[in-house]
Amino acid sequence: MTMLSQNLLDLSDFAWQRLQTRMEGLTDDEYFWEPFADCWNVFKTADGSFQADRSESPPDPPPFTTLAWRITHITIDVLQAERTATWFGLQSSPADGPPPVPGSATEAVRALDNAYTIWRRRLSMLSQVDLDRPMGIVAGPYADSDGTSFALHILDELIHHGAEVGVIRDIYRGRQDPVFTL
Repeated sequence: MTMLSQNLLDLSDFAWQRLQTRMEGLTDDEYFWEPFADCWNVFKTADGSFQADRSESPPDPPPFTTLAWRITHITIDVLQAERTATWFGLQSSPADGPPPVPGSATEAVRALDNAYTIWRRRLSMLSQVDLDRPMGIVAGPYADSDGTSFALHILDELIHHGAEVGVIRDIYRGRQDPVFTL
């Protein structure tokens, strides 16, 4: 019988492979493309670093987010977030990051790959006891939720946002097709 931890790793790898395939050939024009006004994106700051648009309370309705914003979100807020260590009771390695916001398609692919490596390493360290244990006070309002619930949440985010990346890439490619117009 396959253990739950192996099932989680298998699902994670499957979702990752699908996203990784969808990232092939990503260009800077596509990465920063804004198909609508007032998109949330990634922008260069005065010091030359990059930052993603954010707000204390997101606008209603939420803005359309670019590939740059979504990939940054998957990298920093989902896969490589410190909580993917601490909420499981693991120690975050200082070498893990957080990574800088990627300023190009090439950097984004590299950062996403690194973030997945970190996530997978953390996930692979979990025992059945870790997955069954409530996360505790470190998880705030999710203190009573167990590690499995949190792992499934992270996987849902990876799958959800990975699918969005694929759709935006399809729309970007299709915008030049005279049959497909925005």
